[in-house]
Amino acid sequence: MAHWTYLLRNTLRNVAVVIMIAAVLASPPPASAEPEQEQSSVLDKLSSFTDRAAQIAIEALSLVGIRYRYGGSSPEQGLDCSGLVRYVFREVGGTDLPRTSQEMSRRGEPVDKQNLQPGDLVFFNTLNRAFSHVGIYLGNNQFIHAPSAGRNVRVEDMDMTYWKARFNGARRVLENEAAPR
Repeated sequence: MAHWTYLLRNTLRNVAVVIMIAAVLASPPPASAEPEQEQSSVLDKLSSFTDRAAQIAIEALSLVGIRYRYGGSSPEQGLDCSGLVRYVFREVGGTDLPRTSQEMSRRGEPVDKQNLQPGDLVFFNTLNRAFSHVGIYLGNNQFIHAPSAGRNVRVEDMDMTYWKARFNGARRVLENEAAPR
């Protein structure tokens, strides 16, 4: 059984890398008159992915299918939205984020929606209060999250009417940014 788990995890990591590269290539290049500048822009975008952002996306995608559990903080017991984010950031770089999405919304630097990068946190108002839900941006308007009871960790499109109407903002958590003690 451990062999199959290993194969699945590696397959998901490879898929994550392909998704990230596709997201970069799908985003429009800046308006320029010179083809060389467009090619340079694509190369700049590809090189702008940090190892950390790739690792965050890969780790998060390896958790697709894990069941939702309110208060859950590990894949073995299940994950809620903030448990998923917290688990991924701790596994990737030892970043200790707060337990709730509301508290996470105060960490890092604010990011405009048009400047989102893989690994950024995206927040939504799903319970009639700001920042009640959090996910991890993957690129190309896709994010991963643990939705709600009875569902599993999954990737969704931020352009869906439901998410678009509830988007609260985004934050870029700096490497090794720890929660206050």
